[in-house]
Amino acid sequence: MGKKRILITVVFILFCTGCLAYPAKVLAQNETIALLVQQYEAYQSAFESIGSLEDAEAAGYEIIEEQRFPVQLETFGPEEVELVAIMHKEYHRLAVLIVDGGGDVLFKTNQLETNHKYPGQLEQPTKSLESVSFQELDHDGLTDIVLITICQNDTGDYAGKSYRVGDVLFQRDGDFYRDWRISDKINRFSMNKSADFIASYVGEGNSTEILYTATTLEELLEHGFHLVQEHSYTVDFEKQGSLLVVPGFISMADYDVFMIYLVNAQGDIVWSFQPMEDYDNLYALKGLVCRDMDGDGMKDVVVLARYSYAGADGELLIDTKCDIYYQRTDGFEAEKNFGEIYQCGPEDTMDELIGIIREYWGWPKEE
Repeated sequence: MGKKRILITVVFILFCTGCLAYPAKVLAQNETIALLVQQYEAYQSAFESIGSLEDAEAAGYEIIEEQRFPVQLETFGPEEVELVAIMHKEYHRLAVLIVDGGGDVLFKTNQLETNHKYPGQLEQPTKSLESVSFQELDHDGLTDIVLITICQNDTGDYAGKSYRVGDVLFQRDGDFYRDWRISDKINRFSMNKSADFIASYVGEGNSTEILYTATTLEELLEHGFHLVQEHSYTVDFEKQGSLLVVPGFISMADYDVFMIYLVNAQGDIVWSFQPMEDYDNLYALKGLVCRDMDGDGMKDVVVLARYSYAGADGELLIDTKCDIYYQRTDGFEAEKNFGEIYQCGPEDTMDELIGIIREYWGWPKEE
């Protein structure tokens, strides 16, 4: 990255965060800007100096030994090469090297989606590289590379919570490139659950995007949304009016991505819920009821479902989860503390949970 580009980027970030909002502060920030530019230049210069695998440590990186793969990549000829993932020890930035049999670098890149989770910062929240997959995705006959990392923010609303970041390196003659628009959609619309999930989007054109962008029920149904009919019914919400409760999912690569919508008489979506959060798959929807839970006289939404996900060794794990959304004057508010007080199990029923939630809010036990 050139010095001028780095300087412009840093100044823009400082301006957007208010550091350069007043002329009097400009001089006070000169040293900070200069230091940031110097750090970026040193980091990039060290990365550019990596000409062989032996250079990685001196450049501040450690080799992720469990993510080294021998592979034949068409652009480098018939000889087998090796993909080696390396992580910067101080800044937690991931890089990918492709080396020949002698360890000399044939290709390298640190321009990856996982290195841009904290915009304008060198240090990133990447904790590990979860998986590497080699698949032909863009139908040009050349093998592409799918990467999935695990990140965890230290600050903000999601501090301490792990999440995946997916990326694709497309092979071309003598090189690989990354399309940031594809990477953005993979992660913005939660299509980063597995390499097969990413391949379903990139290679086959399937997508969950409509779950987040649809404005009508008709749009959802036209794009493969499966309505769970037995849990769909019309409810008179005191502040929101008469609305159809619409739970359902879109299927991609053996995963069912679950959402719930509230739809008015005109077919417009007026509210949506994402109880599935970062789980991989809807395993079973056990119940969905709308009744007053917190004693304010307004109907709330309670969802009980089981979700599956892959464990550390790839094993199938299943959690039972209850979500509560309280009706408010301007919409709905998710319950944040009930899960810390009561841990749902596979034997829980909706009737039992309703009693527990109402007791939580001080309702007397129902006979």
